[in-house]
Amino acid sequence: MKYTKNTTLGEVIKSHKNAKNILQGFGLHCFSCPFALQETLEEASQVHGIDLALLIDKLNQN
Repeated sequence: MKYTKNTTLGEVIKSHKNAKNILQGFGLHCFSCPFALQETLEEASQVHGIDLALLIDKLNQN
């Protein structure tokens, strides 16, 4: 799967074997919150002050 700014956190967690480790490395820890899982990578990046391009690159590398 190719991850984009419109991919939700829930989709990432379901499809990427190292998703939790990568997301936690960027300061995203809200895996039990149903609302957070519906956030897109872009929305999560904006809320948490994360470099979106770097996050997407990291997810797409693995």
